[in-house]
Amino acid sequence: MAEPQLDVKKPSELVLKVRIQSHKENDFIEVELDRQELSYQNLLQVSCYELGINPEQVEKIRKLPNTLLRKDKDILRLQDFQEVELILMKNGSSELTEYTPSLLEKPCYNSNAAKMTY
Repeated sequence: MAEPQLDVKKPSELVLKVRIQSHKENDFIEVELDRQELSYQNLLQVSCYELGINPEQVEKIRKLPNTLLRKDKDILRLQDFQEVELILMKNGSSELTEYTPSLLEKPCYNSNAAKMTY
């Protein structure tokens, strides 16, 4: 009796680690893309949905550490668990732009000490 042959196929999904470029957080989420529908637009749509952002906010997509993804062919070359970063457009209402007070705006004395008497 012949042994059954194991069907070794690539998984139907490509798993990527995706994050938003941020100075504060470095956490990735994993997103799954259908290998039959790999495209730049699909990567953008799925990643934005999973991260809860609007695709129109994304300026660039970067494969870490330093490669911009620009077209469908770039997406087709991605391997499972590669790290991808969404770079958001800089604008006045961006949540990623942190307001850091200057040294002049920070209190530089102990408020308890200021209440002390001689």
